[in-house]
Amino acid sequence: MKRRLKILWVMFLVSASGHAHSMSTVEQINEVIDNKVGPFTDAVANFVFSDFEFYGNDVPFVLVWLVFAALFFTLRFKFINIRGVKYAVNLIRGKYDLPGETIDWDGDEIKGAKVGHKADGQVSHFQALTTALSGTVGLGNISGVAIAIAAGGPGATFWMIVAGFLGMTSKFVECTLGVKYRKVNADGSISGGPMYYLSRGLKEMKLPMLGKVLAVLFAVMCIGGSFGGGNMYQANQAKAQFVNLPIFEGTFMQEDGGAFLFGLILAGAVAVVIIGGIKSIAKVTDKIVPFMCGVYLIAALGVLGYHYVAIPEAFSKIIDGAFSAKAGFGGFLGVLIQGFRRAAFSNEAGIGSAAIAHSAVQTDKPITEGLVALLEPFIDTVVICTMTALVIIITGAYQGEAQGVEMTAGAFETVFGTFAVFILTIAVVLFAFSTMISWSYYGLKAWTYLFGEGMTSEVIYKVVFCLFAVIGAMLSLNKVVGFSDAMIFAMAFPNIIGLYLLSNKVNFDLKAFIKEVSPDKK
Repeated sequence: MKRRLKILWVMFLVSASGHAHSMSTVEQINEVIDNKVGPFTDAVANFVFSDFEFYGNDVPFVLVWLVFAALFFTLRFKFINIRGVKYAVNLIRGKYDLPGETIDWDGDEIKGAKVGHKADGQVSHFQALTTALSGTVGLGNISGVAIAIAAGGPGATFWMIVAGFLGMTSKFVECTLGVKYRKVNADGSISGGPMYYLSRGLKEMKLPMLGKVLAVLFAVMCIGGSFGGGNMYQANQAKAQFVNLPIFEGTFMQEDGGAFLFGLILAGAVAVVIIGGIKSIAKVTDKIVPFMCGVYLIAALGVLGYHYVAIPEAFSKIIDGAFSAKAGFGGFLGVLIQGFRRAAFSNEAGIGSAAIAHSAVQTDKPITEGLVALLEPFIDTVVICTMTALVIIITGAYQGEAQGVEMTAGAFETVFGTFAVFILTIAVVLFAFSTMISWSYYGLKAWTYLFGEGMTSEVIYKVVFCLFAVIGAMLSLNKVVGFSDAMIFAMAFPNIIGLYLLSNKVNFDLKAFIKEVSPDKK
């Protein structure tokens, strides 16, 4: 293995050095990536994001795979995404944390149902939720929503909300299984997620070979996704937003040296957090997630308050755009696809990543964490993405030529002026940082699943992860990002196969839990 790495490194240096007389080091590396790695990454991305034409619309198969599963589980579990919300809120409030607390399904206290006593796990329900949220609430909530509205119009917002509600059930299923089949290590630490419920759960169903293959595939793709979309892309976009602040105009911060410095500082901050493992990550996310979401939502509410007269018209545009018959069925389908795409790509319901974080929760009732997890797509998509959409629609920013984060920035500038760039910069950097620390944990658990638990294995992964953060801040990453995105969404294929096969076990546990805490309800 070491010999192969040395050969690859020598080949890389030789290839890059041939252009040293006319290009900077960063440009050399970018060229090597584009020319040498690009064709392979393009092939992988094209395969994962392959689409088919339907009524004049290109429909990504992975989107159908995710949305159909969400709809199936929503019906299969009789709209648990609605029935379980009150109980989920009470759980994260800590209402049932004390030993011997008594509860029923509706959240009212009754006799005989004891939950909340000491159990295996490393973090609280709230910390597990914020850790998973920090991995999904990110740049897509700012730029991705703008892209969806630019492509599908205001009506895409409605279908984004619908898809967010459906995704709540996918999160419920995968996070319940994450706790049910997690592995408790000798030191009390937890290893869980799709790798474990695919291998352990399918072995229990007499399908050990299928489970092992799916688990390995998932782990490989999770590691790739953690280095790319969960790390390098985040560092790259955070750097781009930060160094373009007006105070850095014309300074070295906008050159290669500034990018390196930013990447080094960001990698150092990430390292400080992830060295302590999930407990350290959870202690940071349970503070940074409420703060960063709060700052962003307050700013969004400020925009809505300033333009309050236009709020009814904005909602009218959303409803009319969602169901307008002017463009025919093909146009209606196009709007629906854009909304569903944004929701699925934002909250990652069905991808399986969040199950890794939720597996570390302290509980002996897997269903309780599944219930907590269903709040995640609601917060990420129904609340934060919708607020971004409303800001863009109510200000008319989507009618201009700006794209992505520039469109969102233009909407905020209508109220906050040039100060808007500072608000967005804070949001982007915090969103990127929180995503990186969560994905470092996802990738680590996939890494140790393949290469074994132990200090050496963990240190190797964490060092490599931090190095990729520095690299990510310096490179253009056009080819690498497409590949890493493909790796992340390819995780949905083995994961959802497992969810289908294991859904009966979740349903059995759910019925038993409801009967235990509230015998009069079915």
